[in-house]
Amino acid sequence: MEEYKIYCNGAFITSNQRLEVTDKFTGQVFATTFLGDVSIFEKAVNGALMARSACKELSSFEKFKALSFIAGELEKNKLRLGTILCQESAKPIKYAIAEIERAAQTFLIASEECKRLPKEYISLDWSPGGRNKEGIINYFPIGIVAGIAPFNFPMNLAVHKLAPAIAAGCPIILKPASSTPLSTLELAKIIAKTDLPRGAVSIIPMNRTTGNLLVTDDRINLLSFTGSPNIGWELKKQSGKKKVVLELGGNAGVIISNSVDVEQAVTKSLVGAFSYSGQICIHAQRFFVHEHIFELFKTSFVEKTKRLNYGDPLNPETEVSVVIDEDNAQRIESWIQEAVSSGAEILCGGKRDGNYIEPTVLTNVGSAMKVYSEEVFGPVICLEKYNGAIEDAVKKVNDSKFGLQCGVFTNKISELDFCYKHLEVGGVIHNEMPTLRFDQMPYGGIKESGLGREGVKYAIVDMLEAKILVK
Repeated sequence: MEEYKIYCNGAFITSNQRLEVTDKFTGQVFATTFLGDVSIFEKAVNGALMARSACKELSSFEKFKALSFIAGELEKNKLRLGTILCQESAKPIKYAIAEIERAAQTFLIASEECKRLPKEYISLDWSPGGRNKEGIINYFPIGIVAGIAPFNFPMNLAVHKLAPAIAAGCPIILKPASSTPLSTLELAKIIAKTDLPRGAVSIIPMNRTTGNLLVTDDRINLLSFTGSPNIGWELKKQSGKKKVVLELGGNAGVIISNSVDVEQAVTKSLVGAFSYSGQICIHAQRFFVHEHIFELFKTSFVEKTKRLNYGDPLNPETEVSVVIDEDNAQRIESWIQEAVSSGAEILCGGKRDGNYIEPTVLTNVGSAMKVYSEEVFGPVICLEKYNGAIEDAVKKVNDSKFGLQCGVFTNKISELDFCYKHLEVGGVIHNEMPTLRFDQMPYGGIKESGLGREGVKYAIVDMLEAKILVK
């Protein structure tokens, strides 16, 4: 059984508290690591404080060299790293390897973006007193970044905090999810081979109490949190004067008009609905289908859902597997039962076996039901019709406290234009699922879905502060 050490202030260390990591499909412990205590947290913060000046002085080339090296090592080791990620998260192996590839791409993007950090020139003679005056604006690292990453994309969502911080010249302390810490600790072994300053990166599994110090400690200048809305907004209240970026998920909508090929829409919808058992912030959860094609779409979608391959995530043929733990499976099951007792109809699925939830399609779902109004974070979708007017579909999507992304299937420019202007979301994805994300694009939501944007360039900007020289 492999033992993973904490990466703190440039060194691999242990603590007095062991953390066992289970294979989520078999339930067996397959590796151990350690939880950082308060003394390790202090060591990480003090190391980051010591590294601030050195990180700030890194040249674009030095950052490019480190970031591109990390990208190359991830790509080179993607099969081994994907297997570890698969075991710790139960993400089917094809998706796990794809996540490692995305993480490599994210570092590669950061290696390019670090060469073009923003700079501005502004004329100041717009006012009478500004004659012959000009301003030069540079952007400087904000300081220490704290990153808190979730279990569902244990590598790439962590990398969306780490890579921009390195590119911006900010030391970062990352807390991975305790259920899936191994991917990032493997990443730490790669980071340790670079010439980044000691203390530039620390990766420390922590319990909730110690981890909360990342939120409350005033020596930390920016908090980047990805997780549930309930926790995220509470952390913002506790964060004091530091800058806060929140990515909090949602219950993404999908609009399918009668102008598209139904079978193509069904094929893409299966991936959006059930990849990684729906444990994705932009999981396609609420489907609104034009009334004229609703029955055709429903019949095909349910038939194909029933044929999805369930099994061991290490099997390349597996399409759906277990959710992260039995507690979450029980919660999802209770939400399905609540919906049915309130009048919803199960078209397929609906059963639980341990921490496996069958891919579930519900219809006749009301907006008061949790499977519709909350983030289900499981393999459950709501399938409803709209009356044919794009305004009705948009109104139904907007009937949510969340607003992350929406998929819009239409071949009518007028419908797409209306959706882009009126959907209350951070991203509109045309003829694709809302689960589509490219790592360089601005990514984030409105309403309860979050605050600020990720995407390498946009995360870097959040980690910088403007300073003007007037002359």
